[in-house]
Amino acid sequence: MTPLAVVPRLLRVAAVLLRYRLDELVDATHLFRPLKLLRPLLGAPSVDVRPLARGARLRLALTELGPIFVKAGQVLSTRRDLVPADIADELALLQDQVPPFPGAEARAIVERELKASVPTLYASFDERALASASIAQVHAATLPDGRAVVVKVLRPGIDAKIARDVGLLRSLGALAQRWHPEADKIRPLDVVAEIEKMLENELDLQREGASANLLRRNFADGKDLYVPEVHWELTAARVLTLERVYGVSCDDIAAIDAAGIDRKMLARKGVRVFYEQVFRDNFFHADAHPGNIWIDPSRIAEPRFIALDFGIMGSLPEADQYWLAQNFIALFERDYARIAKLHVDAGWMPRTVRLDELEAAVRTVCEPYFTRPLAQISLAELVVKLFQTARRFQLTLQPQLILLQKTLLNIEGVGRLLDPEIDIWAVAHPVLKRILRERYSPLRTFGEVRKRLPEWFHMAPRLPGLVHDALEQAARGEQHLLADVETLGHQRKLVRNLMRMLACGLFGATMIVCATLLWALAPQHGYWLPLAMASLGLLAFVYGWSHRN
Repeated sequence: MTPLAVVPRLLRVAAVLLRYRLDELVDATHLFRPLKLLRPLLGAPSVDVRPLARGARLRLALTELGPIFVKAGQVLSTRRDLVPADIADELALLQDQVPPFPGAEARAIVERELKASVPTLYASFDERALASASIAQVHAATLPDGRAVVVKVLRPGIDAKIARDVGLLRSLGALAQRWHPEADKIRPLDVVAEIEKMLENELDLQREGASANLLRRNFADGKDLYVPEVHWELTAARVLTLERVYGVSCDDIAAIDAAGIDRKMLARKGVRVFYEQVFRDNFFHADAHPGNIWIDPSRIAEPRFIALDFGIMGSLPEADQYWLAQNFIALFERDYARIAKLHVDAGWMPRTVRLDELEAAVRTVCEPYFTRPLAQISLAELVVKLFQTARRFQLTLQPQLILLQKTLLNIEGVGRLLDPEIDIWAVAHPVLKRILRERYSPLRTFGEVRKRLPEWFHMAPRLPGLVHDALEQAARGEQHLLADVETLGHQRKLVRNLMRMLACGLFGATMIVCATLLWALAPQHGYWLPLAMASLGLLAFVYGWSHRN
């Protein structure tokens, strides 16, 4: 989509807002104000919107504009601290009450994808949609053995609609990349690519099934989070069959209270589950609005969540996961100097940034929040403001963190909905410290080193030859080895750390093997010497692994 092709789409957005009498939104966009004069020529919406409240009009307009706009409305519905209650209530209906497409079409898609007739596949199939969202809708069904399931079916023609809106975003991103003064830091095209990848994943229901399977394994005990089972024999790219589960939406406070569930306990558990998904498993549900997060009403003494809709899942590169966790810990402990240093060490900011100035800017943002009771502090809001402040210091936007920021907003919205007085900090801090203690414990480090030892042993004999070849190429002018002093220093540091890891790994492995042999073959010498040798070997592993970066 060329930049000129964006104009008709933008005009259509403005026209839809006008038809649904959302004048205040058009007024906020000065470029479109003259379009108000054209309202009589734009036609009328499918329903009479004059008696409708503004929230209902906005919901209908977003529905008409398409899936990407519906997704935006879903996110806004969870932020009742930012959006007026009447609008949030209406936008919440976008989570599973988008107008459905005909059930006969759904049946035809199921038969085409699964290559069999519906009566052959299911004992019963209800053509009335059980729930309908922007990209797919769900039908109730029964398996031949009597088990209840739900069948998720992609909307007909949804691929073309998504492609159209992604084309619009890509064109806008290209314009921003060319004209925005901070394009190299905002990276608009990378952001659009991240959104495009997210939407492409959501259009593959077989991928969604695989995501559900992995999340189910991560919470296999089902104590805090239950994930329905996937029926793979009835799943394809455009059809997904899942175990049918029953629950109440996490924003249905009246139903939760009627069931006798402790909402405060539930809210704390929700925060804990989020941090476990992100920092323990590195695989998190990234579309956690109330339509996708239910409460199990049968579990009163030990309440749990039920997860639905696994089309948008997130994960982070290991390095980003580590730096992000350390930033959260430093934020919880108000260690502003460490936050500044972590941003630079992570590569999110250039090393030319003055750490004392960055520390002062972070303190300026954070300190006003800590004057309030901790229960009134919005962690999500604070993180957003920190990123805004960091942009003044040439922060490079990390597109891979977009989903995490969105999920953090969702989870905090759900947590405060269940318990308006929840102290997010008090819940999250010990959970994150425990996860990091387990993740980077000596035992886990030993396991990682043991897995990588064969690779290191395989690489070790080649290192001298590779260094020699590189020097030879540099001498012949085939490599510009000294073109960048900083890069050369970084590479030298990496080689030095790798050699240290190899040396420590070899020494540690030798000590542990010797300790094992001494314990097995000469038990008369006691256990103190083998234990000391094994401890020395483990310390060597830890020392070498701690210098991997």
